[in-house]
Amino acid sequence: MDRTFVMVKPDGVARGLIGEVISRLETKGLRLVAAKLEKLPEKKVMEQYREHLEKPFFPSLRHYITSGPVFLMVWEGKNSVPVVRTLVGATNPADAAPGTIRGDFALDIGRNVIHASDSPESAHREIGIHFSQDELCSYKRVDESVLYE
Repeated sequence: MDRTFVMVKPDGVARGLIGEVISRLETKGLRLVAAKLEKLPEKKVMEQYREHLEKPFFPSLRHYITSGPVFLMVWEGKNSVPVVRTLVGATNPADAAPGTIRGDFALDIGRNVIHASDSPESAHREIGIHFSQDELCSYKRVDESVLYE
């Protein structure tokens, strides 16, 4: 099974959307293998957003992402990265389809509720930033036999 990284951002945590996010991913059939609530330290922010460090919006992104706690998760399932990205919706909520997390709960690109890895490589890197191997749980869902061929 593939793994992906998902983070409910400070606006999503403050709005009480953690349960909604978890519910949608579980209902889809994905398996939650790690989760924690954390106020991100500067080092993790710099690692998480390293490709944006030199961009003009980075200072405001850093301020926002450290403004409150985030909910960090690792999800497992077949094709988990593209499956989660589809459930999350377009980065800009104005472009996100109804029925997606951003389409249903976000209005502004700077407060778009959730982050999800955009590739298996990013997922591996991001999981490594936020979780140790010891924090990842392994188990089977009781409905896996009807979820997969």
